[in-house]
Amino acid sequence: MDLLAEYRRATRCFEAGDPSEAARLLEPILAAEPGNTAVRQLLARAYFSSAQLSRAEEQLRELVDRDPSDHYAHHVLGRTLERLNRPVDALRHLRIAAAMHHGNADYQAALRRVQARVGR
Repeated sequence: MDLLAEYRRATRCFEAGDPSEAARLLEPILAAEPGNTAVRQLLARAYFSSAQLSRAEEQLRELVDRDPSDHYAHHVLGRTLERLNRPVDALRHLRIAAAMHHGNADYQAALRRVQARVGR
């Protein structure tokens, strides 16, 4: 299998609005290269976009564990937990992302939304 060609194909599927197909293509790539952060991140995004939220959470937690300074992984993990109706758990990751990348309007909006929901 040409992993790079498959990754590019998966990226095209994701960008074309087919996250389920992207995930299907990315899973064997990640199995072959478990340390590949770009593949894991795209797979997490594909799972998130196709509402496979438990799978997204698993991949995002792995990204955060490997690199706690990855503000984007914290943000998407927070959004995933929010969609899983776990706002208290989401708040921690959204706060971290917003603190690390304070100027990002999406991060700030997600944080405000979940803070309001939690009541803080």
